[in-house]
Amino acid sequence: MGNSASGLNLQTGGQKALILCFCAAMIEGFDIQAAGVAAPKLGPALGLAPGQMAFFFSSATFGLIFGAIAGGRIADRFGRRAGLSLSLLAFGIFSLGTAFADSFSTLALMRFLTGVGLGGALPNLVAIASEALTRERRGMAVGLMYAGIPIGGAVASAVSILGIHDSWESIFVIGGILPIALVPVLLLSLPDLKVARDHGEKPSIRAACRSIFGPSNWQTTLLLWAGFFFSLLVLYLLLNWLPALMVAKGFSKYDAGVVQIVFNIGGAVGSLMVGRALDGIHRRRAVILSYGLLVLALVSVAVLPNNLAMAIVSGVLLGATIIGVQAILYGLAPQNYSQDVRGTAVGLAVAAGRLGSVAGPLLAGALVAGGKSSTEVLLGIVPIAILGGLASLLLVSRLAKAQNAGNRDAAAEYGSAAEVKGGAVGT
Repeated sequence: MGNSASGLNLQTGGQKALILCFCAAMIEGFDIQAAGVAAPKLGPALGLAPGQMAFFFSSATFGLIFGAIAGGRIADRFGRRAGLSLSLLAFGIFSLGTAFADSFSTLALMRFLTGVGLGGALPNLVAIASEALTRERRGMAVGLMYAGIPIGGAVASAVSILGIHDSWESIFVIGGILPIALVPVLLLSLPDLKVARDHGEKPSIRAACRSIFGPSNWQTTLLLWAGFFFSLLVLYLLLNWLPALMVAKGFSKYDAGVVQIVFNIGGAVGSLMVGRALDGIHRRRAVILSYGLLVLALVSVAVLPNNLAMAIVSGVLLGATIIGVQAILYGLAPQNYSQDVRGTAVGLAVAAGRLGSVAGPLLAGALVAGGKSSTEVLLGIVPIAILGGLASLLLVSRLAKAQNAGNRDAAAEYGSAAEVKGGAVGT
């Protein structure tokens, strides 16, 4: 396993790197939900039909898939700082482009390209966060970084329910200026985290794929992909449909917006708590508890009476658990691969998960169109959440076995060296 050419720790910039990653993640979280905030004013302004609005929403999601693959590869080929800066610059420029779109085709293209930039940022953020601190604190680092995404989403939701945006364009202008402004700060403050390689060898896509899908890793890779797919399916179904499902249960749009905000705030707390748990010795318990509480939260929201206080409590629990299980997967992903393929591997896993983010809203739409109630929709995704939990639990078990084997090998090597040294002294 390679080492970073400029490995970070708390003394040489780890804290600064995490703060920058957190800020970038907040901006990403805001931009991801910008379309939903702008939609009520954007649709009428451009005269978009419901089908065109649906395509507008899905354009960014498809862009996220391609961006995750490209961003992960750039991280391994040119360094984490370059990959993150290019991604931020891309989704900043195209978010601004979205604000100036005057036709449906231009709007969809700009949103797709924004998604490419958004997708490219996340593998780089995960790689930087996981390498910012020591191995024993990687879970906490990734959890802290990922907490920025729901906080950014909460800001976007607050803008929506308070109506403080003058026009639909203003949301995309803000979402474009912020990442572009952060790029110079990253270039000046973040170390150039290029991957050190033995014998100066250049990275190869074929070599990376051999490592990711090789005999020792293919099962881990498939489990990681399954975990991401099922978990992101549930997450994006909730992000897109939770307000509508709440309104269908008798809540006002304002109350549904409040629940969406506390959902995101709970997500940030859940990400931090799970990140710390991943660095402890009870990882399996953390996974079982997180997914168990997720199932409980889904059921509680499904049977929720029309009571705002109870809805807020359920929203916090739901956000903490569904975002928390994302933090589990993002925290585990970089620990399963060597540093020289880490960005590529995480990018591919994120891309696989994005297929779930496409499937989730489509599944909810199909269930609602088929006459299913809000309760039935929410209960219907419980088995999907359980499948994600099983994949994550198996992943944790495999990682624990691999790390225990590595510790035994290191101890055996140390013991052999000690015997040799002792023999030399004896002679």
